[in-house]
Amino acid sequence: MKQIAKVPSFIKYILSVYSLGIGCFFIFRLLLLFSERDRLGNLPEGSNLLLKAFFMGFRFDTVISGYLLALPILILAGSYFFNQPKIFGSKKILWLINILYLIAILIHAVDIPYFAQFFMRLNVSVFNWLNNPLFVFKMIFGELRYSWTAIPFVLLVFGFMKLNSKFYNYFIVNARDLGWNKVRFIYFLIFALLTFGGIRGRVSIKSPIRIGTAYFSNYALPNQLGLNPVFTFLRSYFNSLNPKNRLVSLMDDKEAIQTVKNELGPLNYTSSSPISREIVVDSHTTNRPNVVMVIMESMSAGKMGRYGNGMNLTPNLDSLAAISTTFDNIYTSGIHTYNGIYSTLFSYPALYEQHPMKGVEMLTYEGLPSVLKKNGYSTTYFTTHDEQFDNVAGFLSSNGIETIYSQKDYPSNEVKSTLGVPDDFMFRYSIPVLDDLSKDKKPFFVSMMTASDHGPYIIPEYFQPKSEAIKDQIVEYADWSIGQFLNSCSSKSWFENTIFVFVADHGGSLNSTYDMPLNYHHSPLIFYNENLLKTSSRDDIGGQIDIFPTLMGYLNISYTNNTLGVDLNKSERPFIYFCADNKYGVINKEYFFINRKNGKETLYKYQNRETANYLEDKKQLVSEMKLYSESMMQTAQYLISNKKTAVEIK
Repeated sequence: MKQIAKVPSFIKYILSVYSLGIGCFFIFRLLLLFSERDRLGNLPEGSNLLLKAFFMGFRFDTVISGYLLALPILILAGSYFFNQPKIFGSKKILWLINILYLIAILIHAVDIPYFAQFFMRLNVSVFNWLNNPLFVFKMIFGELRYSWTAIPFVLLVFGFMKLNSKFYNYFIVNARDLGWNKVRFIYFLIFALLTFGGIRGRVSIKSPIRIGTAYFSNYALPNQLGLNPVFTFLRSYFNSLNPKNRLVSLMDDKEAIQTVKNELGPLNYTSSSPISREIVVDSHTTNRPNVVMVIMESMSAGKMGRYGNGMNLTPNLDSLAAISTTFDNIYTSGIHTYNGIYSTLFSYPALYEQHPMKGVEMLTYEGLPSVLKKNGYSTTYFTTHDEQFDNVAGFLSSNGIETIYSQKDYPSNEVKSTLGVPDDFMFRYSIPVLDDLSKDKKPFFVSMMTASDHGPYIIPEYFQPKSEAIKDQIVEYADWSIGQFLNSCSSKSWFENTIFVFVADHGGSLNSTYDMPLNYHHSPLIFYNENLLKTSSRDDIGGQIDIFPTLMGYLNISYTNNTLGVDLNKSERPFIYFCADNKYGVINKEYFFINRKNGKETLYKYQNRETANYLEDKKQLVSEMKLYSESMMQTAQYLISNKKTAVEIK
């Protein structure tokens, strides 16, 4: 007790605050585990992985606590040893600590719904939502699964501030031991070394703690659980400040372009772009089919009975796939809706955290809307909500879309949430528009972006779902809406000459064996027209970026392909690649490779959801996967950075 009495009062105070903060972070980690309890079935029975995850979490929490308390420690230590009671006892220090921890606790509260949506800890991509703060605010607080963490946030902030004030008054305001002596200074040196060690997170001299340190097992949930969201957010933020990190820099541009050319084959390269090639059809037909493309919000293949879901959530899509040309091995480029719209319509891949439609300078692309427009098509886009969200309207209007229908066009009484009108209303609203378009003397291209399968979930009262859980009910409703839409279309004169395309913008984190859930990328891809297309099931591996060239093949139209996409009926991909903000994945029919910006690389046999890492056993395969994907991504970055996404014929 005598030794404890000799410990400087400010050290006792800081240790008390540290304990409070660790307690708050621990509670949020428990809440995260509770909210993700459905994923625990993937862990082996009897393992101590969760205990290890919480210990790893304690280490990361200590790192963040050290950073949060570094400035208060310096102020308190300086005023303590130089006997400055006015500075030492200033309430400004108390409020500095309160504000710092309020921000940290807020990040923890935001992290839980973010994790539920993306199966990753909070990172800088959350800033993509801040351009439309009111839209996002309504979306979050319109859905309980997003907003419930506001309650523990308020309680913990209140509790932290109240106890912090008590500790401050007891240890700082009432302190009587100001001034320097050898014993106190020795205690301070020990404390300073412990603080420095806590901030580094490791005793190794070579490197402090990294995000990759948390990957201690072959199981995604424990690895993710060990991270602190303040750490992941700040790390990704500071990385983004470096201009080099904002752009893809995976390999030399020339090497990448040459590799891509070798992959695309000896085609006719005719423009200023190094990868543009003329696709010439053998014989043109006079018939120009219409195209209706439905980009389905969150419609992972894992939600469909065709791909093993036994809940019968998508009877309409399952039936449709059985009578269509259906590609069963297709993957979305990213995990955000803007990735889905961009890659589906323009055949460019997602590039880490980049938001392709929000650039300061709006690029033009030789994409599906502009190419079809050049070939005599009218071009129209439908969305259920605000067309300005994610700058969709501005980007599409600059890239070949002539008319956009959005929330501003619908009756106000049909707008049910921040996501606008329900899917089936958008479909019903579109029918007269399609009728009018069909009366013109040219074919039409219409793209539709649904939204109902995204919180806040709104199910119209006239639809009666069979499932109990709202997340399953909304899938039933989204599928029913598509069935109603096709049924309405089938009675129209233009129906038999219209190709319908159905694809997801992205999937969902279902059955998340890996920290990059495959169900977030595995998407149905259905081309439907019983008169013009053969019924077939295709197992060719491909991606959203291949929809444009594949559709052009069905339309039998010559065009310039200045994209990374290929016609899946004429080219066979060895791999397909995709991004999830701070990592990218590459897949063939057996193996799944994950490259994490700040973590280790892994290679899995994914068909049986194995968690063993085959990286060392398959070095040649990994090398091929990396070269294929990184050359494609680097080439895309080169074309974007050098404004070669449009075609200028030499």
